[in-house]
Amino acid sequence: MAKKLVIKVTAGADAPERCSQAFTVAAVAVASGVEVSLWLTGESAWFALPGRAAEFELPHAAPLPDLIDAVLAAGQVTLCSQCAARRDIREQDVIAGVRIAGAQLFVSEIMPDGVQALVY
Repeated sequence: MAKKLVIKVTAGADAPERCSQAFTVAAVAVASGVEVSLWLTGESAWFALPGRAAEFELPHAAPLPDLIDAVLAAGQVTLCSQCAARRDIREQDVIAGVRIAGAQLFVSEIMPDGVQALVY
């Protein structure tokens, strides 16, 4: 098993099943003791803002706020810096615990041995 799992989610309300799957896998991995880094990119960037995840609905899926809370409790959530800039999202706007960082950090997270990267 990978020592670390890095998940990049590009989908938001525009592709709800893909979006939900990414957050579900991240939360299950954290619950299983895996080190998780979840990257919010593209339309998922909006979920870095307070209250936005509560607006997300998908039948038979775990509530997105619960999944985000689970990852934040034991993992890392990062908002893509370019995605944030395109949406006028600033550091002071995001949920506590969410960091904003760019591609250089993403690459440094996925390159070491023992890391598994997934993109949704």
